Amino acid sequence: MDEITLLRDAAAVLGLNLSDAQIAQFLAFRALLLEWNERVNLTAVTEARAMLERHFIDSLACLVGCDAALRASPAQVIDVGSGAGLPGIALAIALPHWQITSLEATGKKVRFQEAAIAALGLTNMRALHGRAEERGHDAALRGRFAVVTARAVAALPTLLEWCQPFAAVGGITLAPKKGELGAELAQGARAARTLGGDLPEMLPLPAALTALAPDLADGRVIIRVRQHHLSAARYPRPGAASMKSPLGVEVAKQPS
Repeated sequence: MDEITLLRDAAAVLGLNLSDAQIAQFLAFRALLLEWNERVNLTAVTEARAMLERHFIDSLACLVGCDAALRASPAQVIDVGSGAGLPGIALAIALPHWQITSLEATGKKVRFQEAAIAALGLTNMRALHGRAEERGHDAALRGRFAVVTARAVAALPTLLEWCQPFAAVGGITLAPKKGELGAELAQGARAARTLGGDLPEMLPLPAALTALAPDLADGRVIIRVRQHHLSAARYPRPGAASMKSPLGVEVAKQPS
């Protein structure tokens, strides 16, 4: 299957109809990633077709957690710890009616995103420089978003503490995960409730999608948390507290 058909068919499984212009944007985005990656460490995936599956289609797979009404709405979306702009830039290309904010702590990656946003003509996206544990207390961002995404950022309890404070009431946090998730999901459930969310849901990728993109047929799922009420003002905690003492993780008692 050629690359254009792969992108079109994968998007169609997720309820999207990509135009020729959008396909061209994806291919231009890949070229930019490869060009910048020669001087800035953006991705370890550099084989052309693998980038389509493991970056672009994997990014769009977040939409497994979004119903048709949300996909069609002019949603406010924030991508936390976005790295090279994934899934943020992929979502901005595929859903031009969404307004995407990309939050990244590494300046050189923000500069890449800014260059890519300009080159691709993405008027529905902005890149912000900052850390989630700090920006999560910014009144202009806190509790404002219908969708919060985070891809390959941290273990679930830490990831939720960084993400859920951005979610509006009724909004959702979406986190792609794979591997044995039993303990992580149990800890994430306690963290999600502490942060004002419902219990996490584990949504598998459609078989039709993994048949098209076999690199994604590795048991990965989308973890979805619906925000029941706004996160308490003390979250996210400052500094490294969210990583050193993750919410929902019981601290082992020290021997006497």
